[in-house]
Amino acid sequence: MRRVPRRARTVASVAVAALTLAVSALPGAASATAYRRRPAAAPTPVGLPVMPSSLATGQPCTGPSPTEAHAQPWTVRALSLSRVRQLSQGAGITVAVVDTGVSPAVPALAGRVSAPGGAGKDCVGHGTFAAGLIAGRADDATGGGVAPQARILAVRGTGPRGEPDPTAVAAGIRSAADAGARVVYVGVALIVGRAELTAAVAYATRKDVLVVAPAALDVAPTTGGVPGAPPSTPPAQPYFPAFIPQVVSVEDYGDGGTRPKDAPTIFAADLAAPGDAVVSVGPKGTGHFIGSGSSLAAANVAGTAALIRAYQPKLTAAEVARRLVVSSYPAAVPILDPYAAVSAVSSTAAPAAAPRPDPAVRMPTSGAETTRGRALIVAAVGGGLVALVAAAAVVIPRGRARRWRPAGRDG
Repeated sequence: MRRVPRRARTVASVAVAALTLAVSALPGAASATAYRRRPAAAPTPVGLPVMPSSLATGQPCTGPSPTEAHAQPWTVRALSLSRVRQLSQGAGITVAVVDTGVSPAVPALAGRVSAPGGAGKDCVGHGTFAAGLIAGRADDATGGGVAPQARILAVRGTGPRGEPDPTAVAAGIRSAADAGARVVYVGVALIVGRAELTAAVAYATRKDVLVVAPAALDVAPTTGGVPGAPPSTPPAQPYFPAFIPQVVSVEDYGDGGTRPKDAPTIFAADLAAPGDAVVSVGPKGTGHFIGSGSSLAAANVAGTAALIRAYQPKLTAAEVARRLVVSSYPAAVPILDPYAAVSAVSSTAAPAAAPRPDPAVRMPTSGAETTRGRALIVAAVGGGLVALVAAAAVVIPRGRARRWRPAGRDG
């Protein structure tokens, strides 16, 4: 077999490079590019008391924490709060917290909490803790909530000691939608009440309200026991309202992107968000607590939804839910990325519906189709150039050997 001359091989390499560039110009050619999550800062142990999700019988209400955090927790960097707040801080958006109640007297939330019907009394403290993650003041020592300018609507969704109550949660979702909340955070995971919760979520959806809920029960963290918490890791099963299709269901992860060893197995979740060893406020005073669980991860997602709804008010609840998932870091369970979720929105106007074309009229190709057609043309030209160079590499040496005389006229 005749070897191709070096010059011909060089020209062929250039042609192949041109062909590669043409293929890379095709829409979606780089869609397989993987994103790597930015490393989070290591948390600083400060000996904070643990925030319970419920209280045992006879246990007194959660009091003020004697300890104030003096270092921002790992979640501030994991969520890129300083970056995303340059775009949106949730101003003008009300987030309903359907939980144990929210205390309006906490300095980090002062002036931004509405608590009708006695929801301002939070004996457990979990609802106030979650509200701090959603909308805590930005200058709080913990770094504040995800949406520090959002307002909080406190809605009681449990008994006074944190006892789960599906009827109260369903009623809370409905009342929050009627009161003008754009996002509803549910702080409990239930295994009963599917029918009434599904109806409540459907009611909120019709009013363009986004519901966010934990995909599993919270369990006691390894750093300390939580009175009233499940005595063992619960089995994987669907929980409500998270398992309802219109709800954004959330599981937790810790520093480094992994879940705690004692965390419950998740049946299904739409998103993963920081929820292990997170720091927020309590129901009284200026001290801070530490907590873990999917309910707290869901609070971070609810805060992000508030950022999106403030930045892009024309988006529907379904579009906000889709944006939260699509903009996330790719993983087995997509990882929340608040900055991408907000910055991906490029216009303040909702996209207009495409007109239905007249069957008798041939519509011109779209920009994407034009780009694809041009790229294919370049690819074809490149391929032809490769074939031409290969043929020339064989024909030219033979022609030179015959001194360009036609075959059959030798001698």
